Amino acid sequence: MSDVSDLGLDLENLFQPAWTRGKTETNFEKFTGEEGLRPERRGKRDGERRGPRREGGFGGEPHGERPRGKKFGGKKDFRRGDNRGERSEKPEPPAPLPEIAVTFLPDEKGVEHLARQIKMTGRAYPLFQIAQLVLEKPERYSVQLAVKKQDDKIVQPLFVCALDETPWLSEEEVVTHVLKNHFATFYQAERTATEPPKGVYTFVAQCGMSGVILGPPNYHDYQNQLRKLHAERFSKMPFDVFKSRVKIVKDEAVVKKWVEEQSFKTEYACLNVPDPLKLPTLEEVEKHFRATHKDAIVKQVETVTVDGVKSRNLRSNGLYRVVRAEWEHQRHFPLQLSTELSRQFTTHGLQFFKVNKMAVHVSVARPLYLDLETTPVSDGIKHIVNFINSNPRCTRKKLIEALAPSPKPEAKPAAEMPAPDAPAESQSDSKLTPTEPAALPVAKPTPEQTAVLVDLHWLIHAGAVLEFADGRMETAKKPAPRPPKPGKKSTEKSSVSDNEAAPTVESALPAKIVFKPAQTEIGPVETAPAEAPPADAAASDSAEPVESPS
Repeated sequence: MSDVSDLGLDLENLFQPAWTRGKTETNFEKFTGEEGLRPERRGKRDGERRGPRREGGFGGEPHGERPRGKKFGGKKDFRRGDNRGERSEKPEPPAPLPEIAVTFLPDEKGVEHLARQIKMTGRAYPLFQIAQLVLEKPERYSVQLAVKKQDDKIVQPLFVCALDETPWLSEEEVVTHVLKNHFATFYQAERTATEPPKGVYTFVAQCGMSGVILGPPNYHDYQNQLRKLHAERFSKMPFDVFKSRVKIVKDEAVVKKWVEEQSFKTEYACLNVPDPLKLPTLEEVEKHFRATHKDAIVKQVETVTVDGVKSRNLRSNGLYRVVRAEWEHQRHFPLQLSTELSRQFTTHGLQFFKVNKMAVHVSVARPLYLDLETTPVSDGIKHIVNFINSNPRCTRKKLIEALAPSPKPEAKPAAEMPAPDAPAESQSDSKLTPTEPAALPVAKPTPEQTAVLVDLHWLIHAGAVLEFADGRMETAKKPAPRPPKPGKKSTEKSSVSDNEAAPTVESALPAKIVFKPAQTEIGPVETAPAEAPPADAAASDSAEPVESPS
């Protein structure tokens, strides 16, 4: 996460319509986006239906539908239990999620990059949608895992491997992980020649799932090898089922391979110990590791932070499930991530407000009503405010073209054609050919358009005009009078009565801003960049301020 540009958090592009952005990579390697949905809802986002509903009813049939070919009272009446043997067993319910608190933390550099974009554009962006954009790619966030306590006791302990900082739920998981992935750090396998097994063997037993050669069934170490393989690789499978998968092989090459394996003895030399020591079996290796290295490698912690990319590949099955469940919940309702985003945005000086008392937006300023009747402003600002009020869903382009339209390009005379008797070389000297069109120059704003943009910039940063992520603009509405507090006399004035003037932009303006009359009918206004309005500014009906977390 060293480079902010690698996060791909470009608000100007990401908040455009989907058809302008092409495909977006929002799926994850293991997060399909359909976790947590009911079976009948999966695959129905585009109107298709992959199969009949299986939920509800009797015998797996939908509610209110009678199975085809089965009549009530007949030989196949499932109410009488004639077909109970045909019913499939219900799947076992999933294991409960471990009691671990999961918190998604947005990348601080990415939030700083977003704050700069919001300040430069002046637009108001929905906070929840920004949180969903952060969740789209694991490079944009990290995951914090923390234990939960009940009566000052840890409900589910949390452990960390000191070698690679991976989190786990138990010491057993950490020991298994170290012996599997960091075995060479502590032990070294050494093979020495020994006497091969005596006798003539024509067949051997081989595991049908793993291909491990177990040896002849009448060999003295056969049962030990059989149970050892079951415990190491197939412990979740019943032993009788595992044993039924073992097959007898009479291939001479397989028999010869087993004899060669038995002609060598494997020992494990201990590393990082003061005295040289060799262990004969892996069971002895595990015992030695627990007695010698476990306390230094396995650490019990209360919180641990994991990189977003690594959180998608947690090797602890319980932690992987709880992180995926919380990610799925945040993807649909990112309240926790939005709270953390608002805390970081506040440190960068951004403000928050609600639109229609529902969607929280983040912007450079809170909405602040501008009363044109009581506030001395230039004619250019009045024209902007009046045009936005009279044109719903007004955009910046419409505003500029209405108040300061671009001059129409003058018609250029047609290029003179060369004379018929002119040589071919003179015709080829032309700078432009039919296959090489001229590049259109970028039109610069006129002085009138620059004046409108300067006034609009001030209005947006003062909170009098709100420009949203989709480009539409509206003005801050006049705040409604506050009702009197209960228990006080009716003669007392409320905080904002009908006779009192509502708070306006003038009361929140810094002293360095000076209003001057416009130079032309829609002329520029000499202003200094306005500071953000105070946090206690009044809000409009459509845009209500929100207190940001400290």
